[in-house]
Amino acid sequence: MTTAEPLGAVRERVLGTLRQDIISGRLRPGDRLVERELADRFGVSRVPVRESIRALLAEGFVTFETPRRAVVRTLTRADVAELFELREALEVYAAGLAAERASRDDLAHLEELLDLAARATRDDDAEATTDVNSRFHDRLLAMAGNGLLLTVMQPVGGRLRWLTRRNEEWPQQLAEHRELYEAVAAGDPERARSVALAHVRTNYVSTVRHLFGDADD
Repeated sequence: MTTAEPLGAVRERVLGTLRQDIISGRLRPGDRLVERELADRFGVSRVPVRESIRALLAEGFVTFETPRRAVVRTLTRADVAELFELREALEVYAAGLAAERASRDDLAHLEELLDLAARATRDDDAEATTDVNSRFHDRLLAMAGNGLLLTVMQPVGGRLRWLTRRNEEWPQQLAEHRELYEAVAAGDPERARSVALAHVRTNYVSTVRHLFGDADD
């Protein structure tokens, strides 16, 4: 006799898969999320699907065109600008703290992530590159040693990955991440903040160009 999967676990499985489908581009802006179809796809009731869609709404991935029509959100220039303003404020601050507080284990972990990023970039593997680059930034945030900072960034982390997935200047990002690692490893907070700021701003320009076809003034 098999034990039924707890409802909470079912919801997290459905939510995680749908979130990744949106981030990876398998579900595109404007695509409709139909409860009945998704319930059939996952082999579950409509309850965890409905809860997952509402969670995606709260995370900024989904919008309701009508009370019964949920679609993947289409990000506007204003949405992108707001996300990068937050990223600029918090990630730059985190980079300075990481340079002050990084341990040998932290730096070794960053080196491993850079090696993985180099391999994924060389293989032109967009999904793997996006994943490891996101993990690099997540690790830097964790190295800052500020729990509140992580709490503030968590709700927008998925949307930032979604945006990063559209940006395919992988060699440039790898070079910038290496420069950021060197500043942190040198224990130089000022340099780390400067490099992080330049990296976020460069990434913003690239993201706007990929999403809207030109650079934002």
